[in-house]
Amino acid sequence: MFDPDVRIATARLTLRPFGPADEPRIRSIVKSGVRFLPPGAPAKAGGVEQWLRQGVHELRRSGQGIHLAMTDGEGLIVGAISLFKTSWSTGTTEVGYGVHPLYRGRGFATEAVRGLAKWAFETVGLRRIDLTANLDNHASLSVARKAGFTWEGVVREAVLDDDGTHDLVVLGLLRTDSPAPGATLPKADLLTQRLRLRPQEPRDAPHLAATGADPLTQEYTGVPRGYTEEHARAYIAHTERQRIRGIGVAWTAEELATGRYAVNLDLRDLDWHNRTAEVGYMTAPWARGNGYAAEAVLAVARWLFERHGFARLQLRAATANTASQRVAEKAGFVREGVARSSLAGEDLVVYSLIPSDLA
Repeated sequence: MFDPDVRIATARLTLRPFGPADEPRIRSIVKSGVRFLPPGAPAKAGGVEQWLRQGVHELRRSGQGIHLAMTDGEGLIVGAISLFKTSWSTGTTEVGYGVHPLYRGRGFATEAVRGLAKWAFETVGLRRIDLTANLDNHASLSVARKAGFTWEGVVREAVLDDDGTHDLVVLGLLRTDSPAPGATLPKADLLTQRLRLRPQEPRDAPHLAATGADPLTQEYTGVPRGYTEEHARAYIAHTERQRIRGIGVAWTAEELATGRYAVNLDLRDLDWHNRTAEVGYMTAPWARGNGYAAEAVLAVARWLFERHGFARLQLRAATANTASQRVAEKAGFVREGVARSSLAGEDLVVYSLIPSDLA
């Protein structure tokens, strides 16, 4: 059973049971309409007293979990965190959390999850903690990664909300796992002589769709046929999930002088053990012929080598796509050979760049 008097201290927070003294704060939260309290919390202020006296403790009394308040250094409730679906026979549980909107973006959720997990493993003796999040909930997925959870799979259309169905990501943390989070590349702005490379944004979707639907792009890349803004929005969301998982990152390159969209560029298949990655890009039809793609690729390569210690960057281009091959050569890549039937039966020329190539 869970200790009814548990206190878990982290660097900035204390996790502790809700109690009668919390009534003024909980009433204020309920009246404000913000949502972060545990499931079952009252929707109206009139139910707060009963909830604090009995309702919030029912999970612990059942032996299936515990709801804890997340308080800051001044004792103010800034969030809530819970363990639930606990199986004592198998040593497993699931974690859920929420942070008051005014206190988000400060790392409180990650800190609380780490502290609660440490307690669950070392004091309670559990061996595994599950965490689930909607596939489009990038903030929660980021918390999970920073807390050291491993992405284990996606359950398709597992959640039905008012706005429709959502895929659900399943993540897990084992007692034997390293407490350090997996590596990931940060969002970064990079400047070249003519370009600004910035993280992708939803406003890029129309430009990305026009680029993806262009006949030349359709002919030489593996983007979906009949590329639309819906495809573009899905791609932007996908690349952010890849970044959170530590296996990719993407940029939009725009002209410094005009702010005009010019190139989409992404790193993929990041291998953190061997420090290798692959780069891909699509130049907007209206921006071709200016050398923008090579300029952007070279900037990303230098950032990857110099700031993150990578040892090799690979680039592949269709054998018939001489323009893309020129991009590789202008950026200093070395041609290594041809990978046969690599993309929908098409041969691809393989290029590589290593730090000494840029010396």
